[in-house]
Amino acid sequence: MPPTPKRSFGAVLGGIARIGHHVNDWMQRLGFAARFFVMLLVYSGQSFRRLHLTIREIYYSGFQSLLIILVSGLFIGMVLGMQGYETLQRYGSSEALGVLVALSLTRELGPVVAALLFASRAGSSITAEIGLMKTTEQLTAMDMMAVNPIARVVAPRFWGGVISMPLLAALFSAMGVLGGYLIGVVVIGVDEGAFWSQMQASVDFRYDVWSGVVKSFVFGVAVSLIAVFEGYDAEPTAEGVSSSIKSTVVNSALAILALDFVLTSFMFRGL
Repeated sequence: MPPTPKRSFGAVLGGIARIGHHVNDWMQRLGFAARFFVMLLVYSGQSFRRLHLTIREIYYSGFQSLLIILVSGLFIGMVLGMQGYETLQRYGSSEALGVLVALSLTRELGPVVAALLFASRAGSSITAEIGLMKTTEQLTAMDMMAVNPIARVVAPRFWGGVISMPLLAALFSAMGVLGGYLIGVVVIGVDEGAFWSQMQASVDFRYDVWSGVVKSFVFGVAVSLIAVFEGYDAEPTAEGVSSSIKSTVVNSALAILALDFVLTSFMFRGL
């Protein structure tokens, strides 16, 4: 029996209402996130008075992520060296292998892949820590004892991630160049002098190296903010913490890729 016009109209209104409800919830959460970020910046001064907290978070977020960053950078550089040589050899430009590897890493792969790895390893860990502290009411206990949880817990983790991210991206790019050198020069046999000299002549500090530093800093701010916000806003249950960790990884990956497109459009528009 075909649906009556009245039922069809009611289904349409119900669908519109559900969409409006989701949009309203999303806008409310976005407003809360903006207010949370402002409060985070305001109370960062108090957290810097306990500098050892930020240094400890740099160790946990940055140093303990070093192994996966270095190993991944080495293998990605080796793959770039192998694939780049096969492509450049067709055009008689195999000596430009160093340029290809260095530009690919400093401009794009270094900041982007390092940020994705950082979000997966450190970002999820930060969300889990803050979420579990909220579940066990440690944040509430701090508030009752006149200890600001944002200054004591959230801000050090945020700035630890922001400071660690550019350093990790730089080490990722350096290991990638080393991997390209091992494959291109040591294994394949590209001229070592041409590999390094063309790289030095073609890689510009302002447009290549500095753009990678800016990207990695922006990615660090985005990933760290998403991680601490998802943990602070998590439902105080095991399922809520698990959902927040998943949201951190997914939202961080989407934010990194979207910001990479926007930053690349602005940085290289005039080239």
